[in-house]
Amino acid sequence: QVQLVESGGGLVQTGGSLRLSCAASGRTFSSYGMGWFRQAPGKEREFVAAVSWNGGSTYYADSVKGRFTISRDNVKNTLYLQMNNLKPEDTAVYYCAATGVIRATPSLNNYAYWGQGTQVTVSS
Repeated sequence: QVQLVESGGGLVQTGGSLRLSCAASGRTFSSYGMGWFRQAPGKEREFVAAVSWNGGSTYYADSVKGRFTISRDNVKNTLYLQMNNLKPEDTAVYYCAATGVIRATPSLNNYAYWGQGTQVTVSS
């Protein structure tokens, strides 16, 4: 079992940056592919980025490619999402999730463990 706690959200102006963190409990973090998803009001939860168990493979949604960077520190049991050049359409609750397997995947249904989310608001 993995427990996930996100932090780092907040209010930022268009063009600004934020770094989200996701602290994981349990010794299995380093064995799992991890991902970030987001959900805006009235919309479905959508894929943002994913990383394989060792950081060797990463995947991004087209809407964030070139602006967001996913990374992980398996010593600190922490997942990160560096978000640059933020836009109002990035406003959402951001969730980190663990797959339970080593590979990364953009498919929401492949994630077994979820955090509670952190709010990101980008003002225009």
